Amino acid sequence: QVQLVESGGGLVQAGDSLRLSCVASGGTFSSYAMGWFRQAPGKERQFVAAIHLSGHLTYYANPVKGRFTISRDNAKNTVYLQMNSLKPEDTAVYYCAADQIFGRLRPQDYAYWGQGTQVTVSS
Repeated sequence: QVQLVESGGGLVQAGDSLRLSCVASGGTFSSYAMGWFRQAPGKERQFVAAIHLSGHLTYYANPVKGRFTISRDNAKNTVYLQMNSLKPEDTAVYYCAADQIFGRLRPQDYAYWGQGTQVTVSS
């Protein structure tokens, strides 16, 4: 059983940056592919980015490509989401998730989830 805890959210202005962190415990972090998802009020949870267990492969949703960067530090059991050039439409609760297969885009494909961290971008 893997436990995930996100942090780093907050209220920022459009154009600012934030870095989200997700710390894993209770499992072998390096054996899991990791993903970030987000959910805005009244909308479905959507895929943001994923990273292979090795850290060498990444994949991004089109709305964040070129602005967000996913990375991981297996020694620290942590996955990060660096978010630059933030836009009001990036406002959402951001979740990290773990799965044993890289590149899955559907929330239902991920076995483990954190509690989420709120990101609010004002215009």
